[in-house]
Order: sequence, then structure tokens, then C-alpha cells
Amino acid sequence: MHITQLNRECLLHLFSFLDKDSRKNLAKTCHRLLEVFQDPLLWSLLKFHSPVELKKDNFLLGPALKHLSICWYSERVKVCNIEDWMKNSFQKDFCKRHENTVSDFLLDVCNRCPNLLSLTLSGCGHVTDDCILQLLKNCPNLRSLQLENCVRISDHTLEAVTVHGAALRTLHVDFCRNVTQAGLERVRAKCPSVMLRADRSANMIPDSKPEKKLMLEKASRKLVQL
Repeated sequence: MHITQLNRECLLHLFSFLDKDSRKNLAKTCHRLLEVFQDPLLWSLLKFHSPVELKKDNFLLGPALKHLSICWYSERVKVCNIEDWMKNSFQKDFCKRHENTVSDFLLDVCNRCPNLLSLTLSGCGHVTDDCILQLLKNCPNLRSLQLENCVRISDHTLEAVTVHGAALRTLHVDFCRNVTQAGLERVRAKCPSVMLRADRSANMIPDSKPEKKLMLEKASRKLVQL
């Protein structure tokens, strides 16, 4: 029995076990499998682990997408979360090339995926408050927003949650150094039903305190001299 003789439900089930590249390669073999690849039911969950993956054509964005995860853990990507004053020229050039990669992708999600239920972003140093605001506005059913080590996220995102996150039940802002204790308290007061977590966030040194950065820089230099 040839694989194309299987019914649509069986083919979708088989495709669900494959990664994005394998699905795309299989879809190139015949029109029947291409139709399965293009079935929205196959794309309710998407996970990405590098900037390059967001630019590939091995997945589909659409109203069927319910769960999205973009987690960058490689050392090269982590450099985007280092404060600008600590980056060398090579690191700055790397960050500039990837500056809009995630933000542009998420804006595309805003336009195509109104039924999104959960979003996880980790290590996405260029995602801004405005980007999260647009997501909250365009994805009214969003129930889980988990942000980790997203350095440009601030209290503006927390304020957007209180205004546009009516369906939200889980909010994580771990290692987001520009989130303040005051912002977290506002969320707790205005959204008591939201399970809020902010590990290592409000007590970290924010980017808006250059005098503290200077102190750290001087301390680092002294350690090097010692």
C-alpha cells in the first residue's frame, strides 16, 4: 500500500510526527501530500529555535495557529540581550542584522493568527512593547504570555496586559530587566485572575539607569586590573 492511498486523517496524523523540514520535503513529492502540508489543521503548533527558521518556507501561518514558541538559546543569539554599551563591534553587527526578524514575524502573526492562545518568547532581545501590544489587540483569545530574557520589554507591556489582556490567565516576565515592581503590582491589582511570575526581573538593573551601568563598568575594569 502506497502512502498516498491513506485517507486524509491518517496522513495528517503521520505528518504531525515530522519536523517542519521533513513535512516540506515530503510535500514536494506529489500533489496529494502537498495538499496535506497545506492543511491548516497541521499548523496549530509552531516552535522555532533560531532566527534562520523564521525566514524559511517550511511552515504555514493562519487562523489555525493556537500555540507559538520562539526560544533562542544559542550563545550567538544570547548576545542580543547584552546591553549595547557592553557589546563589541562584531556583536553589534550581529544584532543589527537580526534586529527586526522576530518583530516582523510577530506582526505577521498579528495579521494572520487571530485565534492564538499561547505565546512563548525566550531570548528575543529585539521584541518591543509595541509588538506585544499589537499581539494583545489582534489576538483577543490569548490566554498565556510567557516572556523570558526579553530585554526591551518594560512596564508598557504590563500596562497593555491590563487593558487588552482580558482572556489572559498566565503571564511570565522572567529575566526582563526593564520591568519594575510597581508595574507588577499594577497587574496584580487590575488583573487578579492572572497567574503572574517575574523571576529575576524587578530586582535587576534596568537599561534606564546609566549611572548604575557606569558603576558596574568601573567595577568590572577594577576586577580585570586585579
